[in-house]
Amino acid sequence: MNGYPNCSANHTKIWSHYLVLALGIPQLTINIASVIFNCTVIFTRMATKDLHKPISILFCNLAFSDLCTSFSGFWISMLFITNPDITIFGSKDMLAPYALYTMSILSTIYNLVSIGIERYLAVAESMRTRFRVARNHSIAVVLINWVLAFILGCLPLMGWNCLRTEKNLSVLYSPFCVDYLIFIAIPNVVVAFIIPLFTYLRIIIILRKRKLRMKACGQATGTYKSAEIQVARTSIFIWLLALISYAPFFAGVIFDATNHQCHVDLYPGVYIFRNCTAMLITMNCLGNPIIYTLKAKTLGAKLKPLRCLSASVRACAVENIKPGLPLVPGCCCA
Repeated sequence: MNGYPNCSANHTKIWSHYLVLALGIPQLTINIASVIFNCTVIFTRMATKDLHKPISILFCNLAFSDLCTSFSGFWISMLFITNPDITIFGSKDMLAPYALYTMSILSTIYNLVSIGIERYLAVAESMRTRFRVARNHSIAVVLINWVLAFILGCLPLMGWNCLRTEKNLSVLYSPFCVDYLIFIAIPNVVVAFIIPLFTYLRIIIILRKRKLRMKACGQATGTYKSAEIQVARTSIFIWLLALISYAPFFAGVIFDATNHQCHVDLYPGVYIFRNCTAMLITMNCLGNPIIYTLKAKTLGAKLKPLRCLSASVRACAVENIKPGLPLVPGCCCA
């Protein structure tokens, strides 16, 4: 952590002009591209009047969260290019963009988790018809996600910052405090990795069990096999994207918490790494529209016919237990 007496309080200019441009221009470019991508997703969803579907509301909100992340990332990049030293030594000017950036990232994480849970409930509902995700459920989840992200993201604006003290000051994300970064990073990174892993594994397990039951009934299992493969591929993409995007940031927070060197001793390597982690997070905002619109649309098309197939298999199983009930067409278990 920073705040040691050996660290000089003389905040002289240490950034190279060429290095600032080499880091800042790619950041600006990626943020602008992400804004365009996510605006396209939002306008497309609204133009097609697809927001009556629960999953479409979550997709649209994810795009809006990524849009906010890209906008705040653009704001931070502009501050970095015009006055790069405040991104090292901290300034009140960095507090608002960092808070918006944090809030937007948290909202993105909560939306990714919500989409995974919704996909699991949608598949479970198609198999068991016990719970149906409605549009009102999605709207409530969106509101809860934003309220939680807003509260946690705005804590530095409410006073949990190190503007007036160097004790516990982050050397990577001044004027944030290290304990705030740990409080935000550790539980949310765990949530971002564990819950999607559980939900997508459960979807694969459900599809595999249903496929085995259909096989026992003598029905074709091609639809389930195709859906299972699609879910597996999508979950791998999601995991790799999350790993590439958030793991370096998490490593940076851990380094920040254990660091005992001054700002100037960490230049330039550690700060280049910090800027690269920001670019990777923005790359996540670019990847989300691709994975959660194109991939999810394909997956939805594959899961759609499973409702009647599942009803057929359930009726087929009942027929084996209670002879005399009407047969379901296409079931050969009787």
